[in-house]
Amino acid sequence: MELGLLYSAGKDSTLAALLLEEFYDVTLVTATFGITDDWEHAEKTAGALAFPFEQLELDPDIAHEAVARIREDGFPRNGVQHVHEHALEELAAAGFDAIADGTRRDDRVPTVSRAQAQSLEDRHGIDYISPLSGFGRGAVDRLVEAQLEVTVGPSEEISRADYEAELRAIIADEDGHEAIRDFFPDHEQTYVTDVQ
Repeated sequence: MELGLLYSAGKDSTLAALLLEEFYDVTLVTATFGITDDWEHAEKTAGALAFPFEQLELDPDIAHEAVARIREDGFPRNGVQHVHEHALEELAAAGFDAIADGTRRDDRVPTVSRAQAQSLEDRHGIDYISPLSGFGRGAVDRLVEAQLEVTVGPSEEISRADYEAELRAIIADEDGHEAIRDFFPDHEQTYVTDVQ
């Protein structure tokens, strides 16, 4: 069965790919609005891990809606969730038998409720799989430490191909680079470079 996995080249989506590859023909799919070329980081990691890779073009209007929501809220949670839901819809319509993401049990954002998952499956005739939904952050970190080579650092310094990078780029372009700190709290990101 062909499975498309939303892929950022971070530790969660990479671990999800490794868990799924025994059961599915996994293609790593990076969603992009075409605002930056950050998707290239995911393509590079996919090549190092020997997974097929595709880009998924998203509607740029969704990115601008997400940024408007981030500005209104003063934090990124709802904006990132909006983008993730759009990306799952587009991936579900892309012709795979199954789709997946790297969401964990204790993620605050993005999340996929049982009702959302069932709706995706029913409307698109696919299976939605969340292989890390039973894993907490500690379990993921231990598995990643044993299996992957990872670069870790502040969000603004780590090369990655996630939604946040493109949303940050819009804010920086429209409001100046310093405005990013008004909406995005300091946190660390990961970028997988290889499997051990």
